[in-house]
Amino acid sequence: MIRGKVLKIGAIAIAVLALAAIGGLVFRKQLTHVFVASVVKSNMAKPSPFLEDGLYAGLFGTGSPMPDARRAGPSVGVVAGTHFFIVDAGSGSTRNIRLMNFPIGQAEAILLTHFHSDHISDLGEMELQRWAVGNTSPLDIIGPRGVEAVVEGFNLAYKQDDGYRVAHHGPRTMPPQGAGGIARPFDLGPESDAAVVVLDRDGVKITAFKVDHRPVAPAVGYRFEYKGRSLVISGDTSFSTSLIEHSKGADVLFCEALNASMVKAINDNSASASTKKITEDIPSYHSTPEDAAKMAHAAGVERLVYYHIIPPLPSSILKNLFLGDAKKYYSKVITMGDDGMLISLPANAKTILVKRLF
Repeated sequence: MIRGKVLKIGAIAIAVLALAAIGGLVFRKQLTHVFVASVVKSNMAKPSPFLEDGLYAGLFGTGSPMPDARRAGPSVGVVAGTHFFIVDAGSGSTRNIRLMNFPIGQAEAILLTHFHSDHISDLGEMELQRWAVGNTSPLDIIGPRGVEAVVEGFNLAYKQDDGYRVAHHGPRTMPPQGAGGIARPFDLGPESDAAVVVLDRDGVKITAFKVDHRPVAPAVGYRFEYKGRSLVISGDTSFSTSLIEHSKGADVLFCEALNASMVKAINDNSASASTKKITEDIPSYHSTPEDAAKMAHAAGVERLVYYHIIPPLPSSILKNLFLGDAKKYYSKVITMGDDGMLISLPANAKTILVKRLF
């Protein structure tokens, strides 16, 4: 009798627990739905960082090929009025475009400084993200001669994936003619400081100019000008008189930087012969923080921002050590670039504003 009651009570308890579990599962599903919807709405409702007319630069990636959890590969977004461009496509930088609320669907072109893998590895993903919002024409990929082969390679690599997406989502959502990129090569003269205007419309002027990244050639930097404001992106270069010449009077110089003593420490502690050879070689075709400071001073720029930082800096404490003697050579403001940083140059003004978007 008692055993029967116990069994009955046990059955009731199991039923109650089962109902509670089912109810809990339903509640968790509802809670998950509400939470996800809230996050999506919050992200979609983020205000545009470009409410004021001007020239903006967003750091999508400030790192290098060396593994760094805090930095994606080199990439800078530039907004000039209503125009949006991307300079280089470093590994992992595409996700930061979304996190910073830059309008990837409105990107007009990607400008490549050179064809090292760490500057082109996210090219296909950027093209795909832009296509996914319904663009009906490929993305322009601007670069020196050789860009044709790069674009052809990415288009071929993504060809099957493009077909899958059209089949799955339909041609109205993913117009087949909008996939991939189209190469827009430019030629530079033989002079070491050769330059060419690659775009000039609606008050936006973009000039490509040679830099010294030998044996990598061609390699270029870019100068952007809009409504009395200007910024320069160095690309990869050692000390370059051409970079000085084409940065003259700019509001901001974004310059790569490699701390040779830190790289030497990696070299000294490496057990790999190939790593030793690479870390022994790379300082020869990059700028040190001091080099960048000297170039910024000679060009008379108003602010120097380091990006494409080599090697990784696992702690913010190391930032001052990374600078070395840079402040001896450049007395104005030096900023250590971080992923998510936005530099704003309001039109026809002198102010330079810096904020972090994540």
